[in-house]
Amino acid sequence: MKPIFLCGFMGCGKSTVGKILAKKLNCRCVDLDKYIEDKEGMTIPDIFEKKGEPYFRKLETKALEEFANIGGIVATGGGALLTEHNGNVAKKAGIAVFIDTLFETCYGRIKDDPHRPIAYNSTKEQLKERFDFRRPLYAAHSDYSVSGEFPPSVIADKICEFYRKNTK
Repeated sequence: MKPIFLCGFMGCGKSTVGKILAKKLNCRCVDLDKYIEDKEGMTIPDIFEKKGEPYFRKLETKALEEFANIGGIVATGGGALLTEHNGNVAKKAGIAVFIDTLFETCYGRIKDDPHRPIAYNSTKEQLKERFDFRRPLYAAHSDYSVSGEFPPSVIADKICEFYRKNTK
């Protein structure tokens, strides 16, 4: 099975949809941030604090390249598919899917989460600015976009349908 890379803003539903999608397609789902935490032996906030965001972004790229050769669902971090290089890695290996969720929905899910250093240390206005900057990049670096305003099981069904039509 070719991998499916889920991308979108923090709180858009990548991890939740990924788990449902993995059950539907009878494969595993890997949370890229969790994978990086396990490999580094520290949390994302600790990586940001001790080694900085550029170091973390390099880890993301390396992890994406590792999963390019493994099937299954990869729930990427909110910044993983922002670069053209990472988008190309995902699209070449499998399918990149943008879960396009409204800012207010995402914000409600992330605003008080200390495990999301960018969200936790930013104002709502700063996050909205980041969201507006990132949204067109997610779309440009994806093969398919689906509204994140549907229930997670419906989003997973839509991705399954797209995947099956485009990977024969």
